[in-house]
Amino acid sequence: MKIDTTFLNTLSEQAKVSPRLRQNYDLRTSDADTSQRMLNALQPGTVVPIHRHKGSTETVILIRGCVREVIFDDNGKEIEGIILNSETPMLQIPAGQWHTLEVIDPDSIIFEAKDGAYQPLEASDIMQ
Repeated sequence: MKIDTTFLNTLSEQAKVSPRLRQNYDLRTSDADTSQRMLNALQPGTVVPIHRHKGSTETVILIRGCVREVIFDDNGKEIEGIILNSETPMLQIPAGQWHTLEVIDPDSIIFEAKDGAYQPLEASDIMQ
């Protein structure tokens, strides 16, 4: 599969018309593939709740645009904001770390990878 500018532009256009202002694309090769690998096209204004993945490190690689990953402590206090751009295009978020993402540039796209098969977040993994 070729992932080129045309493909990325189409994904961004889908994100623009999505009520969530984001659109993901599953990169798994089959239902038997237990990895979590996806592209996520993001528009400014998308809301990603503060959450954590207790059993998985999350790798985020910026494909294009600019986003800010925000890291929180267990009390909801912001610890760090990390801008992903052409100078710092990659970040690893440790398992169990509270985080969210803010979109800075329209048509931003990230690659996300997590360990193991997809498991929906439990209510205790979303900060209220």
